[in-house]
Parts: sequence; structure tokens; C-alpha cells
Amino acid sequence: MGSDYSHRPVQIENVLKFLITNPDGIYVDGTLGEGGHALEILSRLTRNGILIGIERDEEQLEIARKRLKNFHEKARFIHGNFADIDTIVRDLGIDSMDGILLDLGLSSYQIERSGRGFSFMRDEPLDMRMDKTQQMSAFELINNASYEQLKDIIKKFGEEKMAGRISRRIIRQREKAPIRSSKQLSEIIHSVVKGADYKMSKNPATRTFQAIRIAVNRELENLKEFLNKVPELINKGGRLVILSYHSLEDRIVKRAIKEWEKGCTCPPDIPVCICNGKVKFRAITRKGLRASQEEIRANPRARSSILRAAERV
Repeated sequence: MGSDYSHRPVQIENVLKFLITNPDGIYVDGTLGEGGHALEILSRLTRNGILIGIERDEEQLEIARKRLKNFHEKARFIHGNFADIDTIVRDLGIDSMDGILLDLGLSSYQIERSGRGFSFMRDEPLDMRMDKTQQMSAFELINNASYEQLKDIIKKFGEEKMAGRISRRIIRQREKAPIRSSKQLSEIIHSVVKGADYKMSKNPATRTFQAIRIAVNRELENLKEFLNKVPELINKGGRLVILSYHSLEDRIVKRAIKEWEKGCTCPPDIPVCICNGKVKFRAITRKGLRASQEEIRANPRARSSILRAAERV
């Protein structure tokens, strides 16, 4: 399980600029991956600084651990889910931190070398689990979910107009034999879209594969759970930086920051605040930041990235 560390950290200059306010501080990379962002963060922390790297994928965690071995004194590596950040840091004896980073994109390793069917361009077992210790896989979902469940997942998480037709074709196909590979699933989707008057700029399988992956890994639920916990975990003046890659994630992050900035949640017709809501964060990036054209040329996966940053007040 080697790695040539081909994964380039997305929007790294923006991440470092917004995240690190105190080089002696405690930081969390909630999506450690192969350690690309972590390497740059650790390089900028003093010997007193600490970085906690959380990663769901044990294979990637091992790659990051080897890559960052020179920083073992100030790095902690945890196999876990960023949604459990409160428990994870508490178990390490840490109450609060100076910054948290989430990069919600798939890594190069997961797409190209994990063999888990994340890519519709490959013929791999239909798995899509980021954490292989969890029970639910894409195989279970595709072969057991009802028509209504499949349609709802593909429409909601993939924003796919042809969710109904694709779901019907999946069910028809699995009645003959189980759908076992990413290639099989991709071919089913292509067979539906091919016969329809439906112009697409992306590969027809993109949206459905995204939807299945999000559902299998409970990605949006994990993000919401994480955001509910963050205000109590970041020190005053500390930063939250999140890189998202599609509108569903970005909408959740944007909405959370807006709520934190607002503080009071009382109805507008109540003259005096009774909710005792306090302003928790201020947005540092008013609009989501996109990668530069130069970065996109060097790293095409940065194209869809949207960075949002907020400061605890």
C-alpha cells in the first residue's frame, strides 16, 4: 500500500492564511487523508504547536502517519469520524483548539488506488465506504434499497433529474443478478441517459455516484453533526476553514455560519430578545473562495472547491 503522495492539497495558501492564527496553538485536521494539508500546517507550527489528524479511512491514515513521521512529537493520529470531534479531543485531554480544517473532497488515493469503486471510470467492487469497518456499503445499498429509497437518494444527493428512470433500471438489472461493480453501475446509468434527450457537461454517472457515496458514508449528516459541536470547541479568535465540493455541502456550511453570525433567533416581531442567543462567529470569507486558474491547471480536482472561513468571537 504505497503512495507517491500525488494528492495535492487544495487551496493550500488560502487554508494556511485563514487557519493559523497562533503557531503555538492546537489545530485539528478533521479529514487528514494522505496528510497534504497537515504537512503544510505542521511545517508552520512551533515545537509547542499540536495538530490532531482525524481520518475515517485506515489505509489513508497509515499513509499520512508515514508521511508525517518527522512531526511525530507534535502530531496525533486518530482513526475516527470528524462528526465525533468532541469525544475525540476530550479523550486526548483537550478542551478547545485554535483552528479546525475540513476538506470534504475525495482524495486521489480513494479514487485511484483504494479499489473501492469510488470512480465510474474503473471496474472495481461496488463498495464506496470511506471507513471499511462500517457495515453499509454501496453494494448493500444498490442491491437492497427500494425504488423510492434509491430515487430519493439519487435525486436529493445527486440533484439528478433522471433519478426515477435510473432507479427503475437498477432494480430491473438487480432482479437478474446482483450489481457488483462500479463498471456495471456506470453502464446501467449510461444505458438510461443514452436513450434520453439529456445534454450533460459531465459524465452521466457523476451525479449518481456522488449520491450513492454521500448516502453510504452519511456525509451530510456527519457535516451537520460536526457543525453543531464546533462553536463550543474553538477558542476565541480561532478559525474554522471548510473546503466543500458541491452545492449541498456548501449550502450547509454557509447556512451554519449565517446562523452563528446572527446570534439571536427570536421572531422579528418580538421587541426584546428572549432566546439569549449570542453571536458565535464572524465570516472571514463573505463569498466562498474558488481556486485560482493557475491551481486548477496544476490540479484539476481543485476546480469545484469552495472555501469558507469563519472566526470565533
